Amino acid sequence: MNDSHPMNDPRIIVALDYSAAAQALQLVERLDPKLCRLKVGKELFTAEGPRLVEKFVALNFGVFLDLKFHDIPNTTAHACAAAAKLGVWMLNVHASGGRAMMLAAREALDKLTAPPRLIAVTVLTSMNEAALFEVGINTALPDQVLRLARLTHECALDGVVCSAQEAPELREALGRDFCLVTPGIRPANSGHDDQSRVVTPKDALAMGSNYLVIGRPITQAADPLAALHAIHQEIISV
Repeated sequence: MNDSHPMNDPRIIVALDYSAAAQALQLVERLDPKLCRLKVGKELFTAEGPRLVEKFVALNFGVFLDLKFHDIPNTTAHACAAAAKLGVWMLNVHASGGRAMMLAAREALDKLTAPPRLIAVTVLTSMNEAALFEVGINTALPDQVLRLARLTHECALDGVVCSAQEAPELREALGRDFCLVTPGIRPANSGHDDQSRVVTPKDALAMGSNYLVIGRPITQAADPLAALHAIHQEIISV
């Protein structure tokens, strides 16, 4: 997976953290699908629905549908199948939904001719150990991430969303073909915003991440395409 040429397999996933289609489309029209993919999350999807996702797919962008499905196995399986019909490149579930749920999602997608990648969320990057303890998880954060990532791997999902700081251990434990998708990525001169665990794009790839979710440094730049190019140039040699 790391051997893919970056122009054929863009490492950057631009987070479309917007509340309306007009804003998102205005940005997307200024980007290059050869350099990035797009992440559509709960706010934009809830506001605009599946038609917007289909528009992005029609513009030749790979779409990561970041809805973090977490429900009973049957419901999650049907939701994943419905998302796949939109033509998305990747979708995700919560690993904390458990083995039966993840296996059901995997089985549903395996029935398709060209299924999207299916990954799981381990621990949200906004959480720290105090937050885990507050919800009853008395485990060190890295141990919880590894436990959920191992379960994800056992269920034959393609990878996990994780912090880059967990990436080296996950890469060693789960192999080079397990996909690691990393949010919380900020160029060195950017603020941390609402992410507790942050690294730079180049460092994240060096630590074992496959794909980097980047939002504000691109979406709020005066010239988003120039910002995208700058990050691409930074990581192209990794």
